[in-house]
Amino acid sequence: MNETYNRVTKQSGYGEKVLSILPWNKVTVPEDKNIPHGDMPGDKIEIEDGHITKAEIIFPELVKLIAKAADSNEYGRCVIAVCGGSGVGKSEIASLLSFYLNAAGIGSYTLSGDNYPHRIPKYNDAERLHIFREAGVRGMADAGYMNAENFAIVQKWQQADDDANAEHVNEYAWFKSYIDAGSKALAGYLGTPNETDYDEVSTIIRAFKDGADTLTLRRMGRDESALWYEDVDFTDKKVLIIEWTHGNSDYIDGVDIPVLLNSTPSETLAHRRSRARDGKVDSAFTTLVLNIEQRELHSQAHKAKIIISKDAELITFEQYSALMDSQF
Repeated sequence: MNETYNRVTKQSGYGEKVLSILPWNKVTVPEDKNIPHGDMPGDKIEIEDGHITKAEIIFPELVKLIAKAADSNEYGRCVIAVCGGSGVGKSEIASLLSFYLNAAGIGSYTLSGDNYPHRIPKYNDAERLHIFREAGVRGMADAGYMNAENFAIVQKWQQADDDANAEHVNEYAWFKSYIDAGSKALAGYLGTPNETDYDEVSTIIRAFKDGADTLTLRRMGRDESALWYEDVDFTDKKVLIIEWTHGNSDYIDGVDIPVLLNSTPSETLAHRRSRARDGKVDSAFTTLVLNIEQRELHSQAHKAKIIISKDAELITFEQYSALMDSQF
């Protein structure tokens, strides 16, 4: 799939057209904020003024980088990844950037990386929990703490969805063996090829940059029957924007411009709570998953070409490090 295709006409020097956008005259977002967005089935974006502010700050800098990337590709094409923690505004800001590009005559398409896990959301959530718990009880056994009394305590916490709560270690020191082993195993799954089909995403990127006029893209809903593929016309598209937590992953090949929307772990969780996403934003397990994802984002941040803070300021990697190193 996406390995045999027709190609669009080659176009050298496209960066000059991209740069002609500058100086940029800001484009007004429709009052209802109803603009095209990523291709995740059923996904709804809620554009707020803060998203517009960030997108307007990012856009002029992004244009300069797109121009360079376009000049290095014989079809004038460029791939951007908008990444960041859960709830930081990836979908909204990616949609706005694509909207601005299209308004300027630079064809853009927004792809959601959430279409590419190996399992639909409910099964993936179950797999994450299974990996954590299986490794946790094994860690207890390896440490010599598995007995009927301790297991009964852990089972009670599992049934209450509170077995990822590290505060239990304050009362039961042996529980650290469960938390440590479970967390390590979960970190070995989240954001890895065991969870996500990065090869398929890389193949899409490769075909796009090789001038493919049509791409076959995956669509994943939330139940077993909602998985299909759709052919999308890319004849007039010069920019592919991937909005995804894992958009800056080392497992992906071909991204030209990673854009990091930064937030600290506490800011990420607070924002999710305010939006009441996924039903269990306050669970210890959700918090653990978010922290692991934040560590992954942190380890990849040095590759980002643009970093914007939660307060809507463009920052260097050095400034980012000064802000974030103490968080981990």
